[in-house]
Amino acid sequence: MKATALSGAVLSPVEITSASVQRGDIIQVGGQQRRVTDLFQLPGGAKRLVFDSGELLTIHTMTRLVALRLVRVRGGEPAHALAPRRHRR
Repeated sequence: MKATALSGAVLSPVEITSASVQRGDIIQVGGQQRRVTDLFQLPGGAKRLVFDSGELLTIHTMTRLVALRLVRVRGGEPAHALAPRRHRR
């Protein structure tokens, strides 16, 4: 998947769980991309996600999803932000 440069930031695919999901993450559900606008903590570590469309999705502690997340780049080449850490200088 290619990263898209957006004024000093790139969209990067990241694996998310109920512990790491954030507002602004873009998740593909049913073939449609949805942006997370709000989160609610549920018992047992689960979270209820609210999408910009108004739809809800509950993810549990064992749920693993891939989301696009906006990663800000401080100076330099935006594509450099996606390089593995061992190659960064």
